[in-house]
Amino acid sequence: MTTDPAVCGGRPCIRGMRIRVADVLGLLASGMSKAAVLKDYPYLEGADIDAALAYAAGATGHRVVRT
Repeated sequence: MTTDPAVCGGRPCIRGMRIRVADVLGLLASGMSKAAVLKDYPYLEGADIDAALAYAAGATGHRVVRT
């Protein structure tokens, strides 16, 4: 995952390309299979989708401390 203020407003993207992690996650969440995503976006690799999922898991796995 890369972030660059000049690409997609600084949102996390796949390998510096103009496809956001959120876009890939949205496709998967809508029910699209990994194979279908790769077919529709041939410049992506299976590892890109795996990395997007891992990034999302890490982003949501932080601890919340309540006082």
